[in-house]
Amino acid sequence: MSTVKEIEAAIEKLPRHELWQLKARLDRRCEEDWDAQIEEDARPGGPLDKLAQQAIAEFKAGRCTPLP
Repeated sequence: MSTVKEIEAAIEKLPRHELWQLKARLDRRCEEDWDAQIEEDARPGGPLDKLAQQAIAEFKAGRCTPLP
């Protein structure tokens, strides 16, 4: 199977218990991928680091509004 369409067709044929097993595996995979992406983005010099530096600069310059 090499295309999403073929994979979807195969999933449709799975018994319920195997479908739920697949879902659990995909959930774990997505969570691991999300964690890896956050770690990559938060690394020094990464996109989140740059945003944090901008936010800190805005705060220090007094351009922030306190939350109610």
